[in-house]
Amino acid sequence: MYINELMLKNYRNYEELSIQFENKVNVILGENAQGKTNVMESIYVLAMAKSHRTSNDKELIRWDKEYAKIEGSIKKHNRSTSLQLVIAKKGKKAKLNFIEQERLSQYIGAMNVIMFAPEDLNLVKGSPQVRRRFIDMEIGQVSAVYLHDLSRYQKIMQQRNHYLKMLQMKKQSDKTMLDVLTAQLSEAAAKIIHRRLHFIEELQKWAKPIHSGISRGLETLSIKYKPSVDVSEDHDLTKMIEVYEEKFANIKDKEIERGTTLAGPHRDDLLFYVNNHDVQTYGSQGQQRTTALSLKLAEIDLIHSEIGEYPILLLDDVLSELDDYRQSHLLNTIQGKVQTFVTTTSVEGIDHQTLKEAATFNVDAGHLSLSK
Repeated sequence: MYINELMLKNYRNYEELSIQFENKVNVILGENAQGKTNVMESIYVLAMAKSHRTSNDKELIRWDKEYAKIEGSIKKHNRSTSLQLVIAKKGKKAKLNFIEQERLSQYIGAMNVIMFAPEDLNLVKGSPQVRRRFIDMEIGQVSAVYLHDLSRYQKIMQQRNHYLKMLQMKKQSDKTMLDVLTAQLSEAAAKIIHRRLHFIEELQKWAKPIHSGISRGLETLSIKYKPSVDVSEDHDLTKMIEVYEEKFANIKDKEIERGTTLAGPHRDDLLFYVNNHDVQTYGSQGQQRTTALSLKLAEIDLIHSEIGEYPILLLDDVLSELDDYRQSHLLNTIQGKVQTFVTTTSVEGIDHQTLKEAATFNVDAGHLSLSK
């Protein structure tokens, strides 16, 4: 899979852009604050319909303009697909092959991307929310059903939290409605966890040998899902629903007292172990970075195994954050198989064949052009 054309209108500091890329490594060179990351972000937003940098879509619209538009042409399974995303102050509209999609979940997944930016090195040592977002974004790319279940879970939880707050403030006393919402939430939660556990199993399968390779065979990585409810991969969906219903029955009074939902996928976490030691707590910075890099590289193979195509890889200013050995391992992994975008202020000091054969673009004050 690769993107061969990108068009921007009123996106961040780009008034107008139309550029063609090659199905190999594309290096985007420029000083800071010229628009390198904005190009990367636009490709990510075109795929995911949301930014990795902000949750406020209005920030994506160029100053004093009413809307931003991103268009792209991709090649996937030997077929050309046209994508368009219009971001206005009232919301987003997505088109696939010029046909507007009713729901974003029907649109997401048409183009698959993996973003690796310096903040992704916080995947290991950051908050549980960072790791939950990582899981949701990656599964969502290959499963529209998961996105639907996640959206449903969030809506039910919102309603349930509102009702718990009403019970807490004594504005409601009837708990029948709470029981109905709890049953719905238990079912949605079980579906999400069922898919997450499968994803973690697959992620570890791909990440473990990569981590071993980067650590020269000295370290063994294992990934564990840490649920807020006592469920396991041995449970089928029916059993998981029962476990959730039982948990919610046990904490019902506490939830009313607090006015919020105290268990479920929104409270879960991921744990990483290297040689049986918790990397988040006891790992060195080098081990944490190797773990984050292994996870990102594992995603490439994981997505390939799910959809039969390699995703597009976006490396936003991340090479400078890695030492020579990890840098080299990353570039060797992608060589010749993944369309990759690399942003950097300079390629000096990076001696690798992949970059020598790359297409190079220069960016200056919102203008992007191919280097001659």
